[in-house]
Amino acid sequence: MTRTGPVAAARPTPRASWRAALALLGPAFVASIAYVDPGNVAANLTAGARYGYLLVWVLVLANAMAMLVQYQSAKLGIVTGRTLPELLAERMRPSSRRLYWLQAEVVALATDLAEVVGGAIALQLLFRVPLPLGAVIVGGVSMAILAIQDRRTQQRFEVAIIGLLAVITIGFLAGLTVSPLSPSGIASGLVPRFDGPDTVLLAASMLGATVMPHAIYVHSALSRDRHRADPHTHVPPTAVARLLRGTRADVVIALGLAGVVNVGMLLLAASTLGGRAGTDTIEGAHASIEGALGPFVGTVFAIGLLASGLASTAVGSYAGATIMEGLLRRRVSVVVRRLVTLVPSVVLLALGLDPTMSLVVSQVVLSFGIPFALVPLVRLTSNRKLVGRFATSGWTVAAAWASAGLVVMLNLVLVWLTFTSAA
Repeated sequence: MTRTGPVAAARPTPRASWRAALALLGPAFVASIAYVDPGNVAANLTAGARYGYLLVWVLVLANAMAMLVQYQSAKLGIVTGRTLPELLAERMRPSSRRLYWLQAEVVALATDLAEVVGGAIALQLLFRVPLPLGAVIVGGVSMAILAIQDRRTQQRFEVAIIGLLAVITIGFLAGLTVSPLSPSGIASGLVPRFDGPDTVLLAASMLGATVMPHAIYVHSALSRDRHRADPHTHVPPTAVARLLRGTRADVVIALGLAGVVNVGMLLLAASTLGGRAGTDTIEGAHASIEGALGPFVGTVFAIGLLASGLASTAVGSYAGATIMEGLLRRRVSVVVRRLVTLVPSVVLLALGLDPTMSLVVSQVVLSFGIPFALVPLVRLTSNRKLVGRFATSGWTVAAAWASAGLVVMLNLVLVWLTFTSAA
């Protein structure tokens, strides 16, 4: 017998269910851009060129941490209707709030430096554009991307970023199709170990480039703005649970793709750049890739780097505006912020500082900023008074605290090794 009537009409078809699931995707793809920015390129290529497959395990571990962390951030925004910076501001005295904002702003500026410099390097590789002018061009294009979000809807901004993410993926993985990989080398690289102070510095840089503080702050805003247009409206627990299921899929897919790109970059460097002179810079790595795999692969790589710089600097400005609005309760247009924060990057490039080393150092700065975002996130998402039945518990809390502890420990070791090696 065929069932008819209201009950049958209310039952979603498989096609409708897929459409509903796809409609929930997007915020994590925007946040994932932070995990494939030019800072990642510098850190991963340097690690692969110098030490082969040794530090593959760092990227695998960091990506697992990133999935856990980004889901918690998105959950916080969906369940509470507020961003992580807003919730922190409610719990801080004015002086503490300003100091916290200052360290978050330093981290945001370090992020911005990496993104703009990376895009400028790509323009120089592709079109011989001087680095300072390239930085200005990257800033101008990123302002146009941000204007999409300002004038239209977040979904269109997400579509623009996802398109750039596709270009990034092709650009950074194309070389693997013609590059000989070592399965035994990859397997050995999954065993956690270091090889001297320099590898610890690189590991901290890779970790800072993979688990990024500004992505932790901004994901709560992206999910809130996408799924809770009016944060004061009550959302039934069943609807929140449905949103969280879609968010988990969003995070796993987006961060999984970012992880593949990151590992792919290191594998490309390990298989192609080892023993070649000059591969400790992005320009040198590009030249070696072009020499070993051909000009087409080199050009595709540079295009991927350009897309990475453009997308990540737009998302970074979005994150900076979220941090300022939440902690200082001052709303600044993301386009205006992009214009102001562009100045330090242009000045540094005009002074002739080594761009690749600037990228690596910026990622170390990011690594030191992770605990300031991660520790409060874990505390808030496990607070039943705040998030109720959706509070994090059990092994997830243990894994989150273990991730925070690992970051703090790695940075302490990094400081100790830096001072002892200098002495």
